[in-house]
Amino acid sequence: MNFDVQRELIPRNTTLHLLDTLDAMKTKLMAAAEQSQLLDETGHVPSAPSYADLLQHAVGAQALSRDVLQLTADFARSTYSTNRAGSAVLAHLATAAAMSTHAAPYFAETAESALALPRTSSEAAQEHLGNRMVIDHATARAYLRRASESLRNASNELDAHLDFHRFFPASARQQNPAAPPTRPNTRRH
Repeated sequence: MNFDVQRELIPRNTTLHLLDTLDAMKTKLMAAAEQSQLLDETGHVPSAPSYADLLQHAVGAQALSRDVLQLTADFARSTYSTNRAGSAVLAHLATAAAMSTHAAPYFAETAESALALPRTSSEAAQEHLGNRMVIDHATARAYLRRASESLRNASNELDAHLDFHRFFPASARQQNPAAPPTRPNTRRH
């Protein structure tokens, strides 16, 4: 194999670590999207939605976004972000970072509407505010799901890249001390 092609490899241990990190973040984003509920068991906006609970959705989304942004920044600074696989992973991470940053403001808008709801006197204004809350909250959750999907796509790129490692003989991998010996790919898709 050509040594230039081998330089394109992200070391196996780095790839495995990044896959674990992506899987954990992907799961947290999806869980946040699923657990952040606005509607009651009947499918309607509660008559008195909790401002504190809804604001906590924004806090959680902001923390997740910070983690995704940090991961993206760290990867962008790595030497691997410019190779073929790294560029594809970085593109997915950039999308995840952008999507995750949009969720918190929509959750905050939902909380602000919940705070205004009891002070709204007209029934039409209350209905409008309730509809706005539903749309803003659903939009925030959709951004979390889209960020999670982008992280899944980054994982898929890395899984394919990990499979590429098996084409290099053990002696070639030993030239790259950062790459441990290959193990069978046990990752689930």
